[in-house]
Amino acid sequence: MKNLLYCFITLLSFQLTAQITVLKPDQVFDGETLHSNWVVLVEGERIKAAGSANDLTIPSDAITIDLTGTTLMPGMIEGHSHILLHPYDETGWNDQVLVESITERVVRATVHAKNTLMAGFTTIRDLGSEGAEYADVGVKKAIEKGIIPGPRMVVAGKAIVATGSYGPKGFAPHVKVPLGAEVADGHDNLIKVVRDQIGKGADVIKVYADYRWGPYGQAMATFTQEELELMVKVANSSGRPVVAHAATEEGMRRATLAGVQTIEHGDGGTKEVFELMAEKGVALCPTIAAGDAISQYRGWQKGSEPEPARIQNKRKSMKMALAAGVPIVAGGDVGVFTHGENSIELELMVEYGMTDLAVLKTVTSGNAKLLALKDVGMITAGKLADLVAVVGNPTEDIKVLRKVKFVMKNGAIYKQ
Repeated sequence: MKNLLYCFITLLSFQLTAQITVLKPDQVFDGETLHSNWVVLVEGERIKAAGSANDLTIPSDAITIDLTGTTLMPGMIEGHSHILLHPYDETGWNDQVLVESITERVVRATVHAKNTLMAGFTTIRDLGSEGAEYADVGVKKAIEKGIIPGPRMVVAGKAIVATGSYGPKGFAPHVKVPLGAEVADGHDNLIKVVRDQIGKGADVIKVYADYRWGPYGQAMATFTQEELELMVKVANSSGRPVVAHAATEEGMRRATLAGVQTIEHGDGGTKEVFELMAEKGVALCPTIAAGDAISQYRGWQKGSEPEPARIQNKRKSMKMALAAGVPIVAGGDVGVFTHGENSIELELMVEYGMTDLAVLKTVTSGNAKLLALKDVGMITAGKLADLVAVVGNPTEDIKVLRKVKFVMKNGAIYKQ
C-alpha cells in the first residue's frame, strides 16, 4: 500500500512539474535582441526554452497564452527603490520618519509592492528603510512566503551614516530624535555595524559617502577613504556589495576607490571622476526621476518654465557619465515619487541621451549583470520565469512600458 501511494505521489508530482505553458506574443525581447515570431516555454518557475515555434518541441497538452499585439520581455529590474516611502508631496520625509508609525509604513509598503509588480518590475533593489528599522526585510520575507504579491527584493536595511551628518535635523541640541539611518564611525564600530546589518538580513550595505552637512548646508564628504574601504572589505567578505550615496566629486572619488558596486545619484560628478568610475567598473545609478519630482514639488512648472539648476546639472552629469563609458543602472529612487510609476525613470533616461534600446537593455539584462542577479534579466533556458508583456514595441518607444498587459514572476501569473 505504501509503495502504491509513493508511486501515485511521484506520478502526480511529475505531471505537475511537466506542465508546459507557451507564451505567444508578436515578438520577444530577450534582454539583448528583439525577435519576431518567437514563443517562450515555461515549466514550473523557470523558462524551459525560447525561440521559433517551428524549432521547439511543444507538448500536445501545453497551455497556450495568446499575447497578440505585445512584446514579451524579461521582468524589469528597479535599481533604486524605497518601498517604505511615499511621495514627498503627500507627506514630507521628516514626517514619514518621525510621525508615521512603522505599522502604517509597512501597510503602505504592501500596496507599493503590489503596484510595482503590476507595473512590470519583478525585482527591486531597495536601498534603505529610512527610519523603519528592518521593516524592508520583513516585507521581503512576506513576499517570498506568498503572503502578499510583490517583486523579488534585494534590501539594504538601514543605510550607514557618519555621526552628525544625517537627519531629521533642525532640533535643539538637547532633543534626541530617531534618525533615518544608522550611525557608525571608526574602525571597530564600522565593522560591528556592517556585520550586525548582515546578521539582520541586509543583502547589500548602503553608505552615505557625502551629505548636506557643509558649513553652509552644501554637500560634503562624510566618511574617510579608509572608513569606506573598511566597510567594503567587511561586506565583501560575506559576499555582499556596498553601494554609496554620493553627489559630490570627492564623495564619488572616495567611494569609487574604495570599491563600491554602484554610486547613487552622482550629480556633482566631473569628467575625471566619471573616467575613474569607468576605469574601476563602478556603475552609476543616476536617479533622474527623483530630482525631477522634487523640483516639481518645489514649484517648478515642467514644460512651461525654464529648467532649474538641479535639472540642468543632472543633464550635464548624465552626459559626462555616458561619454566616459560609465556603466548605468536603471533606478529612479522611487518612493520619492509614486510606486508603480517606475518607468518614468526610463523615459527620462531616453530624454537625457540614451536610446530606447539601450534603456531597455539596461533595465533588464544590464541591471541583472551590474547588480549580480544571475537568475533574472534574460529570456533564456534556465532563467527564472519573470516575464512581462507590453502593448507595442519598447525598443522603438520606451513609453509603451506603461502599457503592461501580462506579468509573470517565478512562473506564476499575476496579471493577464
